[in-house]
Amino acid sequence: MHLDGSCHCGAVRFGLESASPVPCMHCHCSICRKTAGSGGFAINLGGDAATLKVRGRKHLGVYHAVLREPGERSRRSHAGRHFCLKCGSPLLLSDVLDCQWLQQLMTCGLLRGAFRPVEQVCVLRALYRQRGMLLRSQGRHVQHMQKALTQMNVQLANVLSDIVGESGQKILRAIVAGERDGQVLGAMKNVRVRASVDEIAKSLQGNWRAEHLFALEQALDAFDFVGTQLAECDTEIELQLQRLQVHDADPAKGKKRGRARNAPKFDLRTQLFRMCGVDLTRIDGVDVTTALAVVSEVGTDMSRFPTIKHFTCWLGLCPGTKITGGKVMSGKTKRVVNRAAQALRLAAAALRSSKSALGAYFRRMCSRMDKPKAVTAAAHKLARLIYTMLTKGQEYTDQGQDYYEERYRERVLRALSQRAARARHADGPHCTTGLKTSFQINHLEGVS
Repeated sequence: MHLDGSCHCGAVRFGLESASPVPCMHCHCSICRKTAGSGGFAINLGGDAATLKVRGRKHLGVYHAVLREPGERSRRSHAGRHFCLKCGSPLLLSDVLDCQWLQQLMTCGLLRGAFRPVEQVCVLRALYRQRGMLLRSQGRHVQHMQKALTQMNVQLANVLSDIVGESGQKILRAIVAGERDGQVLGAMKNVRVRASVDEIAKSLQGNWRAEHLFALEQALDAFDFVGTQLAECDTEIELQLQRLQVHDADPAKGKKRGRARNAPKFDLRTQLFRMCGVDLTRIDGVDVTTALAVVSEVGTDMSRFPTIKHFTCWLGLCPGTKITGGKVMSGKTKRVVNRAAQALRLAAAALRSSKSALGAYFRRMCSRMDKPKAVTAAAHKLARLIYTMLTKGQEYTDQGQDYYEERYRERVLRALSQRAARARHADGPHCTTGLKTSFQINHLEGVS
């Protein structure tokens, strides 16, 4: 593809062919900081130098650093940092040795390609991402409906929590068809709606302006059209899951869960089980949509990740290892845009009220750290469970929050006992620290 660029003042303009729409590197080395300021950098476009065309070359300057090594003669660097002589904007970074260095690393086997699933999983990934785009588009049309109702002073959202539910859809379609009687519209509600017919009728007292009714009708038509596209996309996803099927058995009966509104209409749990060989929805917090998001992004072959640590690092859920001089400076996770990690974080946040061992773990993490860090820690544990299930083919069995609390209590008692033993060994028989630790152990043993 063709890339065009210029300096800030426009005196220098350039264009070249590149395989990527984004630069491959921003150089923030000491030389770039000295020549372009503390926030400046040179840009390596990663393009073909033979196709580079520059206009205003008379305003283009090139800086070559002088390298001085102890015991050697000074030499000129091959890297050229181009900048505008008028405004001083840093522009291109060119180095003829870059490609040679990358070729040498590739020859020695020191470069590894980015993770990419097998071809059939890539098809599933593209279909799932298309489905997500359609859901976001459908949500925007719902906002357009709400805007049209608000501009007509029709406060339907005050009595219905969801205007695209059964009752909301009946009322909206009747309004578009020409019905204006609040009592008639209120009688269309479902029996589970708490608001009475009179309350709904009061909320439907609007001005019914023609232009806003037209906007409501168009938003409703667009909502229906995207719904049709969603159904077609779900059909394609079901066919692709059937192509990836490696088992013929059905999953065992699991926990009864409510059906998500945006979940596909077909039996997604059975299709995922036949593809993976294990039922990922047995993990607390992981529903069919979360399992589909992870499987569509990663696949079922975990051989590309040598260990579970490689997998969680690729997801961006493992703790950071910024260590200097043996001191941990930061354990913050790296910033990664990963759809599978986002789905696992949403699943981890749903463990807040779970009565399972994972729910107890998440609540304990929330008591120790802030909520975002606890969500990341719980998502990390979910990722480890998914990796173990896919690699070993074992089903997940929840032991319950009581079992988890008991094991946690045993770990605390064991740690305190070891601490007391070390204190007695270090300080001798007349040790107050050991007595204090023994009191803590006795106190914990007395707590049920």
